[in-house]
Amino acid sequence: MLVSHLFRILIKEGRLDVIDAKGRRHSFGPGGGPAVTVRFHDRALHRKLLTNPKLYLGEAYMDGSLTIEEGTLYELLDLVTRNLASVERHPLQAVQEFFGRALRFIHTHNPVERAQRNVAHHYDLSGALYDLFLDVDRQYSCAYFATDNDTLELAQLNKKRHIASKLLLEPGQRVLDIGCGWGGLALFLAQAAKVDVTGITLSQEQHKVSENRAREAGLADRVRFHLLDYRLQQGRFDRIVSVGMFEHVGAKHYREFFRKAKDLLADDGVMLLHSIGRMEPPGATNPWLRKYIFPGGYTPALSEVMAAVEDIGLWVTDVEILRLHYAKTLREWHRRFQANRDRIRQLYDERFCRMWEFYLLGCEVAFRNLNQMVFQVQLSKRPDAVPLTRDYMTEDERRLSHRSTAAA
Repeated sequence: MLVSHLFRILIKEGRLDVIDAKGRRHSFGPGGGPAVTVRFHDRALHRKLLTNPKLYLGEAYMDGSLTIEEGTLYELLDLVTRNLASVERHPLQAVQEFFGRALRFIHTHNPVERAQRNVAHHYDLSGALYDLFLDVDRQYSCAYFATDNDTLELAQLNKKRHIASKLLLEPGQRVLDIGCGWGGLALFLAQAAKVDVTGITLSQEQHKVSENRAREAGLADRVRFHLLDYRLQQGRFDRIVSVGMFEHVGAKHYREFFRKAKDLLADDGVMLLHSIGRMEPPGATNPWLRKYIFPGGYTPALSEVMAAVEDIGLWVTDVEILRLHYAKTLREWHRRFQANRDRIRQLYDERFCRMWEFYLLGCEVAFRNLNQMVFQVQLSKRPDAVPLTRDYMTEDERRLSHRSTAAA
């Protein structure tokens, strides 16, 4: 089997059995860990996995040319990611990684028109899909699990409180939400802190839902949503928040992003940026994820973010790293996706379901076994824009929690 050389290098922990397209079984790895058996139904897959396994493994699972005979998809991805460092040392893969990093500025070039197309690819899918696996507020970003027993709904509420506590909100302030999703955070901030919120998105579906939610909540006078690229937004805001949008900005646009944010931020303003990142030097987006899920997307290294912030001249007043919170979030999304799989297949088809299973589980193991994390960076124009200690965050988060309990 042509790809045997790669698997012998790759599997240093656990065991992988492969039944090739001719029906022959091959075993790799020492055992003692995850054990999975897969079957190849296409001889071309032998060559494809050797040349670009990060792309073709996902494609093969989507198309059914690779099936799992023993174990689960999670166990397969767990096995692969536990051993990924071995394959990345292979000369062929090292060359691909080098060119992937070199080309990331091309892959993530996102002028306004292209950014709109990229957003539509993922976020303008059927709203019914997102209702079937997200929480009731449609928070499509990392939740904040204060305890292991938190439900997804509570963890997403925790996240909104956690972010609000870092914004130092006062009634009547003007807040800009860049990449507002379906409006949940904007509505929460308006209700919890009596602020005036403008949300912007490039998704037509999100914009429509957000406007309807503001009207239904009786908040249309204080919360408005615009179908607009952040680069075209005008005005000045006391607070700026951006959650789960920076991953779509593109590495070559970071300085442009922070320059615009600085222009929009009041002189004594505060900004909170929440984004997926990587805990290692700059790299490249997984080619399967870039092709099928998030075209134009890229998770930055903190070094890239900080370099752009420094060049633009903003103060970094606080940084927090959330590590396994997103792994727990993704696990719950996948559990709900599976519980509603038949309904999702009726919305789309079996290939779509397999694609999203691979996406949700692949991202979970990336947070558990690889380099992915979430960062929250608080920014300002002045060093005295926020208190000298972090005590205010804890106090405000507790106050918001007590207020929610009393309201309930």
